[in-house]
Amino acid sequence: MATPAAPVIIDTDMGTDDMLAIALILAHREIPIEAITVVNGVAHVPQGAANARRLIAASGRTGIPVFEGRETPIQLTRNFPDDWRKTADQPISTLNIPPTTSEPAEAWLQRRLKDTTHPVRILALGPLTNLALSLPTADPKSTEEIVMMGGAFHVPGNLGMTEAPNPPAEGNFFVDPEAAARIFRSGIQIRVIPLDATNHVKLDAAFVTHFKSSTKGPLAALVSHILEAAHDDIARGEFYAWDPLAAAALLDRSVASWTPAHVAIRTKGNDTGRSVIDPGPPNARIALDAGRTEFDRIFLAAFTR
Repeated sequence: MATPAAPVIIDTDMGTDDMLAIALILAHREIPIEAITVVNGVAHVPQGAANARRLIAASGRTGIPVFEGRETPIQLTRNFPDDWRKTADQPISTLNIPPTTSEPAEAWLQRRLKDTTHPVRILALGPLTNLALSLPTADPKSTEEIVMMGGAFHVPGNLGMTEAPNPPAEGNFFVDPEAAARIFRSGIQIRVIPLDATNHVKLDAAFVTHFKSSTKGPLAALVSHILEAAHDDIARGEFYAWDPLAAAALLDRSVASWTPAHVAIRTKGNDTGRSVIDPGPPNARIALDAGRTEFDRIFLAAFTR
């Protein structure tokens, strides 16, 4: 008999693509989700937590707790643009949702990541503040791996919030570079989905049409609603499977090709927030390519089962 996969903790800043990624994991009912922890990033934490609970309600998977992180990063650079945050804060449905848990995400993670007898996998979809704050008391053996979306190595960054036309940094790492730097120094096994990989998986109108026509159920309907809300970005060719690709990689590593590397995060100067490959022993595996066909298969299949 195969050994059951370790349970998953999802750490998220609840942007539109986060919601798609979380829905993909929720659709796999055989995968235990211990908790969703919400970090400050695209959505404000309380609003993001409320939308996380709406996703859980739509999936029918009751009993998954949602923990709210603090509203400030460890190293303040600049927040995501206000219009992005306003969009992410909007309720994604009118579903009745239970109240959130009262324990802060930082406290819960510090306690949970001491437990080496029940290792977890972590899907990290936003700035890494919550996870970095857990490190002083965490045991690396408590975590099988972190699969994260972040960084840009051989492609331009995506910081539309700065004056630079093509800054080299990617948003999740830029919003709290010190947190990202601490995670890469932690000794935990890490797999990274950077922009190098997500640039190969653009979600276009054909993908949306196929999804809406071939899937069923309340969770799939909510995913269709989320995709419809991103219509303008999709029509402009500006919407990629950023976080959904990371979720797909957690489910099936074959969706990307992996390269061992020593990843460092710049925390000072004009390169603050930039992810680079430095000399040294590998501390992560990074995906520099990804398969669009494989992603479509993984994502669509989850909502047709």
